[in-house]
Amino acid sequence: MNKRLEHAVAAFSRQEFSASVSAVIGFLDILIEDAKQKELTEVISDLERMRAAGGQLSALITEIVDSSRRIDADRGTLRHDLRTPLNAIKGYGELLVEEARETGRDVLLEDLGRVLDLADCLLADIDKLAEFSSREPSAAFAPEVDIVSGVLQTIKPLGGPGGLGLEAGPSRVLVVDDNASNRELLSRRLAREAHRVTAVRDGADALAAIAAESFDLVLLDLMMPAMSGFEVLCRLKSDERTRHIPVIMISALGELDSTVRCIEAGAEDYLPKPFDPVLLRARINACLDKKRLRDREQTILDELRTEKERSEALLLNILPRKIVERMRRGETVIADHVADATILFSDIADFTSLCATLSAGDTVALLGEVFSRFDALAARHGLEKIKTIGDGYMVAGGVPDQRQDHALAVAAVAVAMLDDAAMTSRAIGKPLQLRIGLHTGPLVAGVIGTHKFAYDVWGDTVNIAKRMESHGEPGHIHVSVATRQALGDAFRFEPRPALEIKGKGRMETYFLYRHE
Repeated sequence: MNKRLEHAVAAFSRQEFSASVSAVIGFLDILIEDAKQKELTEVISDLERMRAAGGQLSALITEIVDSSRRIDADRGTLRHDLRTPLNAIKGYGELLVEEARETGRDVLLEDLGRVLDLADCLLADIDKLAEFSSREPSAAFAPEVDIVSGVLQTIKPLGGPGGLGLEAGPSRVLVVDDNASNRELLSRRLAREAHRVTAVRDGADALAAIAAESFDLVLLDLMMPAMSGFEVLCRLKSDERTRHIPVIMISALGELDSTVRCIEAGAEDYLPKPFDPVLLRARINACLDKKRLRDREQTILDELRTEKERSEALLLNILPRKIVERMRRGETVIADHVADATILFSDIADFTSLCATLSAGDTVALLGEVFSRFDALAARHGLEKIKTIGDGYMVAGGVPDQRQDHALAVAAVAVAMLDDAAMTSRAIGKPLQLRIGLHTGPLVAGVIGTHKFAYDVWGDTVNIAKRMESHGEPGHIHVSVATRQALGDAFRFEPRPALEIKGKGRMETYFLYRHE
C-alpha cells in the first residue's frame, strides 16, 4: 500500500470508527446540559464520568488508526484498553437508566438509550480496531481500501499531471499586516499568481486604501497595534459600500473563539500562521471564484431589475397604475361599474386627404407628435388615455379613479387639444382640424385580453360620446346635454338644432367654447 493510500485509509477508518464515539460524546454533552438545567445534581457526576471515558476512547482510537504514530501494543492489550472506557460508559449508563425508571425521570431515558446502543456497536468493532494496529491492514480492511482507492483515483495529487488546480485568474488583492516580512512574503506569493497586490501595515491604512481603490480580496492580519484586524473586519462589513469584499483573516492566534468570531463578523475564511502556501493559494482562489460568482449574480440581478423597471414602464403605458396594482394583488377579472364619467372622442378631419400629401414616414411622425402632446395634456389634467384608433384619440375622466370634476377636466383638455392642433397646422403649413365629442354618464370599465392587455370602457355613454364626435364639425367641441349640465357655467355653450342620433333619436346638443 503506497503512502498516500495508507494515510487516506487511516483517515477514512478514523472517521468511521470515531463517528460512534463522537456521537456518544455529543449525546452525553446534551444529557449533562439537561441535567444541569433541570438541577438533577445527583446524576451529573456519573454523566461526567461517562463523558471522560468517551474522551479517553476517542484519543485511543485516534492513536490506533494514525499511521504516523501507531502504538506499540499486542492486540490483546488493545482490546483490553478499548473495552475499559466502553465498559465504564455502559456500566454508568445502565445504572442511570435504572435510576431514571425508578424515579420517573423519563427525560433522560431516550438519550441514555442512544448512548448505550452506540457503546454496543463500538464493542462489536473492538476486534476490527485491534486489527488496525498492525502496520499493514489485513484483508479485514479490504472494503475501506477499495472505497478510498476509488476516491483517490478521481482526485489527483497536488502538482501531479492532470491535477485540478484552482485558477481564479489575476485579481486586485490588499495585504494588511504590521509585520514587514509577512507583508513581503504574502505579496511575493500573490505576485507569482499574477495578482495585483497592495500591501499596508495597519488598519487605518487598510481602510484608507479600500476607500481609494477597488479590491477583490483582503488578506487581514488579526493581531495588529492601534486597530486590530477584527475591528477592521467589523468596519468593512458594517459599511454597505465594502461589505461585499471577501476577507481572509490570517493569525498566529489559533484559538477557536477568534476563528468563530471572525466568521460570524463576516470573514470568508480564517488561516493560521505560519500558513501553508498551497492551502493559502487554494483558499485565495476559492474566495476569488466565489466573489466572481457573486459579482456575476449581482450583474444578473441588476439586469433583471432594469428589465423589470422597463416592463413596469411599458405596463404603465398600457394600463393605469391603479389597475396594475390590483392585478399584482391577484385580481384576475377587473370590471368596474362607474356611476359617472366623461368620455372624449376626437379625430382629425379629412385625414385621408392630408395623408395623400405626406410620405408614410411623415404621416407616422405627425401622428406621433400630435398624440404625444395629447398624452401630456391628459396626464397633466389627471385623465386616462384609453386608446388611439387610426387618427382617432379617446380619453376618459373619472376612471379608474373617480373624481367630481371629471367633466371640467375633460372639457379643459378638449379646448387645449384644439389649440394644439391649430398650432401644429401653422407649423406644417397644412390644414389640421379636430372634431371632438364629449358625453357624460355611467359606464363599465375593465381589462380585456390575456397576452395583450387593454384597459377599455363600454356602454351607452361611450357610444353617445362617439356620436357627438362624428356629428360634430371640424375645429369644434360637440357636447351632449348631460355634459352641458355637468359643466354648469364654466364654459360658453352654443345650442345646435336637434340632431337625429343613431340609436337615440333626436337629441339636443351644444358646441362648447371657452369664455371670451
